[in-house]
Amino acid sequence: MLKFFKTATLLITLALGACSSITDLKEDMSERLFGRGSNETPSELLEIKTTAQIKVLWSTHLGDSLDADFTTVLDNGFIYAASANGEITKVSVADGKQIWKINSGEMLSGGVGLGNNLLLLGSAKGYVLAYDLSGKLLWKSKVSSQVLSAPKSDDSVVVVRCGDSRIYGLNAKDGSKKWVYERATPALSLRSSAGIVLDGGAAYAGFAGGKLIALRVDDGKVVWEVSVAQPKGTTEIERIADITSNPVVDGSLVYAVAYQGKIAAVDRATGRLAWSREISSYTGLNAEDAKVYVTHANSAVYSLDFATGKTFWRQADLKQRRISAPLPMGNLIALGDVEGYVHLLNREDGSFAARLQLEDSAIMPQMLAVGASTIIAQTRKGGIYAISIK
Repeated sequence: MLKFFKTATLLITLALGACSSITDLKEDMSERLFGRGSNETPSELLEIKTTAQIKVLWSTHLGDSLDADFTTVLDNGFIYAASANGEITKVSVADGKQIWKINSGEMLSGGVGLGNNLLLLGSAKGYVLAYDLSGKLLWKSKVSSQVLSAPKSDDSVVVVRCGDSRIYGLNAKDGSKKWVYERATPALSLRSSAGIVLDGGAAYAGFAGGKLIALRVDDGKVVWEVSVAQPKGTTEIERIADITSNPVVDGSLVYAVAYQGKIAAVDRATGRLAWSREISSYTGLNAEDAKVYVTHANSAVYSLDFATGKTFWRQADLKQRRISAPLPMGNLIALGDVEGYVHLLNREDGSFAARLQLEDSAIMPQMLAVGASTIIAQTRKGGIYAISIK
């Protein structure tokens, strides 16, 4: 840890000479120390005993993602995906056949979100774009800054988060502004694609400084705010405790995890902490069947009890491979890594069940489950893969 902070201090000194503003410095530090620009060498993969089957069913390609994190979405047997150069495509999940592909004319940085017959995307210049499922542009709305995550919709309201921590509620019919939520951010925070989760009329979002909030979707009013992690330490870097991934709603609880902080379970009705424990994560967590799965910042994977946070198992053999959020798939857990591998872990004990390399390109932080036996993974070079597991 001491070595890390000495390195961090040196990087700050160098960055101050190269950056023209505090904003430039914050983004530079975020990428150098905590983001995809990490200099840590991924661990070597160990030989495993294969107990599950994994294969690529089909693949297609879009443009590169650059610095953006994109998610694929599923609707009525079709996959929708996007890339940084503005491409948006609709693909049959059955065979990978491309139904249509359009170019938005914008550099995209957030997407794809799905609403009531809406495809929702955000641009690097702060526009929210809404298309119908045939690829026709319905409206375009300007917000305050770059959109780094997929906009979400509850049918009547589109909720979108901006890079400046503002959250907007837009009219789903025409994109007009209904409300805006804003808050101050710490002097130094991580650039991330942390977005919004909508459930039961509430919008849940995590912020820099370890705060988790619930807003009413209809008017943007705060329902509650809770501290998942408290910044600590004497330097700005030590005090970073940002929620950099999406919260996860499961039953009566919402889960969130902070980088250099804690994982916590929060009562959705009251905002009270049910439990918390020290685990740091950059890419996030998932929950299913009374268990919570979380990817540690150093790429260890944990299985925790949903009610207490107690550890069931820990898999530590993917160190520094910058793995994605865990994706439960039946009796397996799927993870993608920085070298384009998909790893399957046994859900009961965390042992390796199978692995497959898609291409030499990092897999996005969020993969998509299609039923119980198919995964959709998007890579940073624009590969879209349908993967069968059993």
